[in-house]
Amino acid sequence: MEVALNNTHKLLSKIAINDGHGENSPYFDGWKAYDTNPYHPQNNPSGVIQMGLAENQLCFDVIQEWIKNHPEASICSPQGGFDFKEIALFQDYHGLPEFRAAIANFMSRVRGSRVKFDPSRIVMSGGATGAHETVAFCLANRGEAFLVPTPYYPGFDRDLKWRTGVELIPVVCESANNFKVTLGALEDAYDEARESNIKVKGLLITNPSNPLGTFFDKDTLKTLVGFINEKNIHLVCDEIYAGTVTNGNEFVSIAEILEEFPTICNHNLIHIVYSLSKDMGFPGFRVGIIYSYNDTIVNIARKMSSFGLVSTQTQHMVASMLSDNGFVDNFINESRIRLAHRHDMFTRELAEVGIGSLKSNAGLFFWMDLRCFLKEPTFQSEMTFWRIIINEIKLNVSPGSSFHCDEPGWFRVCFANMDDATVMVAVERIKSFVLDTRMLEIKTKAMAKNKKQCWQNNLQLKLSSRRLEDIMSPHSPLNSPMLRAQN
Repeated sequence: MEVALNNTHKLLSKIAINDGHGENSPYFDGWKAYDTNPYHPQNNPSGVIQMGLAENQLCFDVIQEWIKNHPEASICSPQGGFDFKEIALFQDYHGLPEFRAAIANFMSRVRGSRVKFDPSRIVMSGGATGAHETVAFCLANRGEAFLVPTPYYPGFDRDLKWRTGVELIPVVCESANNFKVTLGALEDAYDEARESNIKVKGLLITNPSNPLGTFFDKDTLKTLVGFINEKNIHLVCDEIYAGTVTNGNEFVSIAEILEEFPTICNHNLIHIVYSLSKDMGFPGFRVGIIYSYNDTIVNIARKMSSFGLVSTQTQHMVASMLSDNGFVDNFINESRIRLAHRHDMFTRELAEVGIGSLKSNAGLFFWMDLRCFLKEPTFQSEMTFWRIIINEIKLNVSPGSSFHCDEPGWFRVCFANMDDATVMVAVERIKSFVLDTRMLEIKTKAMAKNKKQCWQNNLQLKLSSRRLEDIMSPHSPLNSPMLRAQN
C-alpha cells in the first residue's frame, strides 16, 4: 500500500502532496475534535462546544425579518422570479453594478460614513480567503515575503503561502504593551528578512485584530503608513471585522488615514481586504472584496477574480439588502449592542473565577489569559493544557501558538457562534474546572503541609533522642572529667 501511495504521489504536483494548507495545526485539530464529538443540549450534552469558530450568529433574526419583508430580493421567489433569466445568464467578473455600489455603501456606513468608497475599485472574490491569495499573487513573487504582526490568524499561512509560494515573517508583539505593534519590532523583522536575503514586498495587518479583538489607533496607523512608504513596500489591511467594533466611532480605517492625510504616502501601496463573513455573518455566501488604490492591481485582480466569482444570485440579494440604508444602520447598531453584551457577559463570568483576558471591544472573540494554569512557561506545556481543555473540559478554544503568539498561555475564545444557553454551559464548564483545580491545589498543599509537619515532628523526635544519647553517652560533655571537676 505504501509503495502504491508513493507511486501515486509521483504523478501529482508539489502543491497537491505538500502540507502547506496547514491542516496539521492545533487550530484545525480543535475543529476536528468538535466534528467528531459535537455538543448538543439534548442529543450529546457532554460533547465538545465549538469556541474556535469566529462566526457571527447574533443577529440572524434581524436579517431573516428583512428577507421575510423583501421576497423580491430572491430570484427564487414568485416576487423576484421575473429577474430569474437575467440573473441566471449574466456573469461578468466586474460584478453587477448595483452589487458593487451596495458594497461600497455598506463599507462606508460600517465606518460611520466618515469615508467614501469608489464602486469602480470594488473587486469581488470568493471570500476573504480568495481575496488575500489574489492580492498575494498580485504583489509578490515566490520566495518574497510579507511582514505580519503576531499573533495573527492561522489561515494566513494557507491563504497567502500555500499556492503562491510567498513567505510570512512574524513581527513579534508582546503582552507587556498589550501586543501593540511598534516601529522597533517592524524594523527588526524587516532587517532579519534582509539578512536572510528575503525580499520584503509588504506588511499585512488585521484591523481589528484576529485574535486580539483590538484595533489600531490613528497614530499607530500613521506610523505603519510611514514605515511602508519609507521602505517602498505595500500595506495590505484586512478590515473584515470593521463592523464588530462595539463603539464604532473609535475604529479608524486605513481609508480614513489616506483621506485625512492625502500626502502621507504613495496611495498605490495601499490595499484593503474586506468580506461579509464577519460583519454580516455570511461566510457561506463567499463574498470577499479587494479594494485597492492602485489602478493596476484593480485591473489585474479583477481578471484573476474569474477563478472565484460571487454568484449573481448572491450579488442580487446582497445588493438589495445593503442598498437599504435603514436596514443597514439598524443592523450595524443592533449587532454592536449584542456583541458587546455577549463579550462583557462572558469575560465578567470568567473574571469571577480569576481568569483574565486582554482588554478589547472588537471582533467575535477575546484573548484569554491562562498562563497561570501552565506547569511551565513553555509551548509544550501550553499544548498539554490545551489537550485538557479539549478532552476533559470539552471546549474547542484555540491555543496562542497556532496564532504564532510569542508567549505561551494565551487562547482565543469565540463567543458569537452560539446561543445564550450554550454560552452558560461553556462558562459553567470553565468555572467547574477552575474550582476543581483550586480544590485539588488546596488538598495537595494540605497534604504537603501535613507531610512536612510529620517530617518535622519526626525530626524533632530524632533530635530529642540524639540529645538524650549525647547526655547519656560516655563521651557527652556532661560526663567530661574537667566539667565534673569544675562542678
